[in-house]
Amino acid sequence: MTQISVSELKTNAGKYVTMAKDQDILITKNGKVVAKIVSAKPDKKAAWNHLTELFKGISFTDAEVEALREERINGR
Repeated sequence: MTQISVSELKTNAGKYVTMAKDQDILITKNGKVVAKIVSAKPDKKAAWNHLTELFKGISFTDAEVEALREERINGR
């Protein structure tokens, strides 16, 4: 992770936008981190972990899943 000042970002914005494709960039002002540039590509692992946490402890039988599927298909 790279850490740069606001003035450095202003001077070389294109360089840091390109770098952000591969790594996070921390922006500092007066020595304190005030912002972070991150890649726009989705973090699939983080998304999967978030989804699995949402459904932790919930389980459906195959029959329940099939009934929910049928409801969705039939628009009920």
